[in-house]
Amino acid sequence: MASLRDLRSRINSVSNTQQLTRAMKMVAAAKLRRAQESIFAARPYAFKIAEIITHLKSQIDTSIHPLFQSRENADKVLLVIITADRGLAGAFNSNIIKLAEQAINTQFAAHRDSGRLFLTCVGRKGHEHFKRRGYQLIGDFRGAFDKLTFSTADVVASVAEDGFLEGKWDEVYVLYNEFKNTISQNRIMEPFIPIPLERFITPVMESDSMDTPVATSKYADDPIYEPGVEQILNVLVPRFLNYQIWRALLESNASEQGARMVAMDNATTNAGDLLKELKLKYNRARQDAITTELIEITSGADAMEAG
Repeated sequence: MASLRDLRSRINSVSNTQQLTRAMKMVAAAKLRRAQESIFAARPYAFKIAEIITHLKSQIDTSIHPLFQSRENADKVLLVIITADRGLAGAFNSNIIKLAEQAINTQFAAHRDSGRLFLTCVGRKGHEHFKRRGYQLIGDFRGAFDKLTFSTADVVASVAEDGFLEGKWDEVYVLYNEFKNTISQNRIMEPFIPIPLERFITPVMESDSMDTPVATSKYADDPIYEPGVEQILNVLVPRFLNYQIWRALLESNASEQGARMVAMDNATTNAGDLLKELKLKYNRARQDAITTELIEITSGADAMEAG
C-alpha cells in the first residue's frame, strides 16, 4: 500500500492537473465562441459563391477555363490536409490523419508508390506526422492557427492552383474537420481542383436551410451577364478557391476548439473522480496508521503494567 506521503503527493499532483484542465476548458470555450461567430459569418458567402459558380458553369463550355478541365491521366495528386497546431483535443487530429491515411492507402496508393503524391499540411500536427513518414510535403504552414488570417488561405489556395496550372499535379483534394456542433465534427475529403461539375455538398450544407436543392430555381430565367460569363468566372473562380480554403480553415478551427473544450471537460471530471478515490485511500491509510499506533501504545502500557 502506498504511504501517506505518496498519497498526499499524488493528491496534490492531480489537484494541480485539475486546475490546469479547468482553465484550459475555459480558454477553449472562449475561443470556440469567437470561432463559431467567424464560421457562421463565412458560411453564407461561401455557400452562395459556390452556388453561383455551379450555375455559371452550366452556361459555358467548361473546356475554356483551365480550372474546370479534368485531365484524362490524373496521375499526380495533391492533398491539402488541415489539422491543428496543438494537441490535447481528444481525437481531433488523429481522426483527420486517419482519414488521410485511409485515402492514401486505398485511393492514392499507386500515386504514393510511384512518388506522384504530394501533401500540403496546414497545422503542426499533420505536418510533423507525415514528415516523419517521408511524404513529399509542399510548403510549411506550421503555426498557421496561432494567428489565423485570410492571407493564409490565399497562400494555400495559390499553391494548389499554381501547381495545377503548371502541371505539378492533376487533382487537388482538401481534408478537414467540418464543424457540426460543440461535441462532434464531420470528417470531409472535398475535391478542390479541378472544380467539379456537380457541386460538392457536405453534411452541414445539406442540412442548412439556406442551401436546398430548390435554391437554384431562381435562375430558371437566365439573366444576361455583363461583361460576360467568362469574364465573370475569371474574377469569381480565384475568389471561390480562396474562400473555400478559408471556410475549411475556419471549420477546422471551430472544430478544434470544440474538441479541446470537451476533452478538457472530460479530463477535469476524471481528475475529480480520481481525487475522490485518492482521498478515500488516504483517509483509510491514515485511520490504519492511527489504529496501529493506538494498538502499539496500548500493548506497551499493558506490558509495563505486567512487568
